[in-house]
Amino acid sequence: MKYTVSQTALVLAALIILNGCMKMGPDYKQPDTGIETPESYQNAPFGPVTTIPEDRWWEVFNDPELNGLVDEVMENNLDIRKTVAQVLEIQARFVQTRADRFPEASLQFQAQRQRQPINIPIPGSPAGYTINSYTLSLPASFELDLWGRLARAEEAALADLLTMEETRNTIAQTVVAETITLYLQIESLERRIQITEQNIASFRDSVALVERRYRRGLTSILDLKQASRILAQAEAVLPALRQELGTAQQRLAVLLGRYPETRPPRPQPEDYFRHLEPVPPGLPSDLLLRRPDIRAAEARLMAANARVGVAKASRFPRISLTGSFGYNSTELDGLFSASSELWNVALGIVQPLFNAGRLEAGQRAAEARYQQEAVEYAITILNGFAEVERALLTRKEQLERRERLLNLLREARSTMEVAESRYKRGLVDYLTVLDAQRTNFIAQDDLVLADLAILSNRVALYRALGGGWAEPAPVEPQKTHYFLWF
Repeated sequence: MKYTVSQTALVLAALIILNGCMKMGPDYKQPDTGIETPESYQNAPFGPVTTIPEDRWWEVFNDPELNGLVDEVMENNLDIRKTVAQVLEIQARFVQTRADRFPEASLQFQAQRQRQPINIPIPGSPAGYTINSYTLSLPASFELDLWGRLARAEEAALADLLTMEETRNTIAQTVVAETITLYLQIESLERRIQITEQNIASFRDSVALVERRYRRGLTSILDLKQASRILAQAEAVLPALRQELGTAQQRLAVLLGRYPETRPPRPQPEDYFRHLEPVPPGLPSDLLLRRPDIRAAEARLMAANARVGVAKASRFPRISLTGSFGYNSTELDGLFSASSELWNVALGIVQPLFNAGRLEAGQRAAEARYQQEAVEYAITILNGFAEVERALLTRKEQLERRERLLNLLREARSTMEVAESRYKRGLVDYLTVLDAQRTNFIAQDDLVLADLAILSNRVALYRALGGGWAEPAPVEPQKTHYFLWF
């Protein structure tokens, strides 16, 4: 049967309309993870509250320097800058994948000059002749996506882009949390150094007191040695604390994109600790929408689901249209004449017949990959719940521990004062004073560490909740040209 040009055009138009109407593979649906989500967190400080943390939550610390550091790290951190380039790369790959669904056309021009010999030369005639050929054509090709292979590939590429965007947000959260935690750690180390220096001064006074009493014959050489020993122990702590402080300062500088320099410890106020209001954790079900790592895990699951469709559609015939329109002439002046016109249209179908199970295995592999991503999605959700519950439990227990340490510190100070007074009157030996001084020193240091644990856990709780974070500036999409390049 012969088709006219108009009939052929109608057939091609129908095929193009059907292009992408059918998509092999399952459409994405959020899977049932099997995790029972409670109405409220077990360790929440109060009942179910839907309030989410406010943005720029770190301002509750009321520290202008800390606020400035967070703004600086969001602008200058190299890890965050790197994610911008990664997002741009995935954007470009998405455009590449999406371009497969559009026709591809190119412009070709060829000029050829060829000499042909004459097999039976005529006497007096040339031994050959020269032929000039000029060709200008516009070839094009287009794959009819009847089974949705290219459409599913585009879905997967878009899900990859969403994954990278959420990964970028996760990295920004991690960097901000680490910046605040390091800042709190630096302040804690400065307080511990300050406490150690104060105790060293007190121990030196004790050594002087014991030495005077020893010279007067009121105490033994053993008491003097013990007083000198506790002074040496306290002095040996300082280098380690200064090293830890310098290391934390260097790490913070790297996060800020600065050269890793150190600075001497700053004096810290005595009343630095403030009881902050508890954080409303919101509903556990909201965590799936707030945490970028959970959203990234779901985006990876969406990509895996789409690639199952790609693998399944690859087992069906591929239909492609190719065509070309142009001119061919032996004379350049007559290239665009009607008699030089040339064109062709072709329809090609390729159906895999035998490939030793390669395509079927590819589909099974894609389905197995989807199952893996579904498990990873459930694991990410479960870990998110665990991080929130752990942070809420830590807050409750650390606040109770702090109250007990405050009581211990009050008793230690009182015991030390009584022991020093009774020692001066010769009622107790110096070992009693030594034990009281050591207990007071340890209690002071433990209290600072407990305060750091409470404040750092505050950061961990906000990070676990996934809310109240300043997101990085959006990445400007790269310009895409869909037309001819010249």
